[in-house]
Amino acid sequence: MTTSASTREPANRSGLLTFVLLVPASFWYLFLLVVPLAVVVIYSFGERAPNGGYAPAFNLDNYATALARPGPFVLSLAIAISGTILCLVTAFPLAYFIATRVTKRKTLLIILLVIPFWTSFLIRTIAWLTILGPRGLSGFLSDTTGTDLAILGTPAAVMIGIVYNYLPLMIFPLYVTLERLDRTLLEASKDLGAGRWATFRQITLPIIWPGVITGSILVFIPLMGEYVIPAILGLGKVFLIGNVLQLDFLSSRNWPAGSAKAVGLILIMLISVTFYLWSANRGRRTREVSIL
Repeated sequence: MTTSASTREPANRSGLLTFVLLVPASFWYLFLLVVPLAVVVIYSFGERAPNGGYAPAFNLDNYATALARPGPFVLSLAIAISGTILCLVTAFPLAYFIATRVTKRKTLLIILLVIPFWTSFLIRTIAWLTILGPRGLSGFLSDTTGTDLAILGTPAAVMIGIVYNYLPLMIFPLYVTLERLDRTLLEASKDLGAGRWATFRQITLPIIWPGVITGSILVFIPLMGEYVIPAILGLGKVFLIGNVLQLDFLSSRNWPAGSAKAVGLILIMLISVTFYLWSANRGRRTREVSIL
């Protein structure tokens, strides 16, 4: 009896400690994520009040309207996927160079990557108005080619702003995983007669794959709701779902319509990320089997 009681006491203390540690995180998760999400879902079934805002009701008209106009959803998904791929393609060579080729000035290069985050996201985006405007790149290209070329107000300008602002979110996860890369594995692969592509596919890629997944999620999720870059560099001509939500909630004050579109956006992100993680894990298992 004494032994059983003495064993149960540490277990009870451990359970109590776990409960105490989980309370702050659970409170944060419940009241700052679950409750606001529940409010958005409830609002999505309501209707617009006469003076704007929310009036209690239960109908599916808001969802029907959102489904009838899928353009902003499709464009946002295309921009998010394209921006994520561009960030990955741009970030990998830079992260690989810093992690494997630089020795003395590695810290300096990392600081240079962090410096843009010391200024406001809005200010960094507005700066591209001058760079891409008539007195910047657009003017230079127009004078060079003899034709009137306008970059601002196009998807190209939006993609430039996306890559610039979101690139560090892709670089750092890749850099962390590349730092763990054992150079002797690459040398052993070369000694065994494997080419560069085979070495990258069977050794480098499996090691950096967690960084690819992390960076892609960090870029893709905020891109789906992005509205600052399209509003500034797109000049209002590139209309994403984030811009639609801004108009619904702030301009027309049609909260139920905006809530229905927000729920749709959340579902699209949830399905996209789930499919991406599933395909990524499946691809990783396939590569492990091919290596064996």
